[in-house]
Amino acid sequence: RVGVTVVGSNHSVAPKGEEISAMTSLKSIGAAAIAGVLLSAGYAAAETKLRFVGQFGPTDPKAPMEDALVKRLEANPKLDIKIDHLNRDVLKVKSADGFRLVKSQTFDLMSIQIGHASRDDAFFEGLDLIGVSTNMDDLRVAVNAYRDVFNERLAAKFGSKALALWPFGTQVFYCNHPIKNLGDLKGLKVRSFTPSMSELLKYLGATPVTLQFAEVYPALQRGVASCGVTSPTSGNGGKWPEVTTHQLPVSVAGSVQGHVINLKKWNEFSDAEKAILEEEFLKFEDQLWDAAISLNGDAINCNTGREPCGTKHAKFNMTLVEVSDADKAKVKEAVNAVVLPTWAKKCNSIYPK
Repeated sequence: RVGVTVVGSNHSVAPKGEEISAMTSLKSIGAAAIAGVLLSAGYAAAETKLRFVGQFGPTDPKAPMEDALVKRLEANPKLDIKIDHLNRDVLKVKSADGFRLVKSQTFDLMSIQIGHASRDDAFFEGLDLIGVSTNMDDLRVAVNAYRDVFNERLAAKFGSKALALWPFGTQVFYCNHPIKNLGDLKGLKVRSFTPSMSELLKYLGATPVTLQFAEVYPALQRGVASCGVTSPTSGNGGKWPEVTTHQLPVSVAGSVQGHVINLKKWNEFSDAEKAILEEEFLKFEDQLWDAAISLNGDAINCNTGREPCGTKHAKFNMTLVEVSDADKAKVKEAVNAVVLPTWAKKCNSIYPK
């Protein structure tokens, strides 16, 4: 309870105009006094509430990083923020709908798989076209070069901004059929999650099957798909080695994700608050890039029953298929033959001539 006493002047009679002026002044002084008392008592402007749909399930070793980010933001005395942090898979929200969900403010901030969401605009997939950047160093150069134009397009089309852009890690093949190389994918149904990945798979003679991550395990188990593509650490966390036998670690992409915020919500923050949020999300981004590099090597060892296998991944006994120079050359061949031309055609169809 806050009590406020405003002390007036004496009771001398003033002309009518002066009386009104005095009353107005007293009201202003009273309002200012009330505001001052409320602020001193901790009754500041209402906190900004942020509905944040995150990426990671409880078994993902990167989940604690996102949880820690939320705690740091809420604990920062220079931010007046309350975050409802939920998981995308728990909510049964599809990443392919991510840009539209953020634009409509169904959610204020969301982790989105960019390739999934690029069905709404092929331009966005240029961040991580299949087969173009097949190692983390090259991919980071590409992401940083694309970041500004990516955000310009995101603002214009979806009223949003990417606070962080990061990869899950090298995207490799898990198969429940014996394979020795990429050529053995011919005739198999393979999980895909981006348009350019589907083009690569068709070029290899496989049939792409578009599935959300949570749908892949049962698809592999029931024969709806023979192989799936994801990072070693994601597949390990999703228990894919339980329903697959062979791992071919030829890298075809990085599965770039974005933590994307609605611009209307973003503009509720002051410039100082925006600076803090940008700094925190860029630190978070750095952590996730480091994890993409360090965790995936360990996950391949654990998936294939090799040592060292650390404590962050479960140990399985898949067959590790050696990546040949011919496989790497086949990926580059597909990029020039179908991936880049198909992407260019899609982009040209949506950009004015």
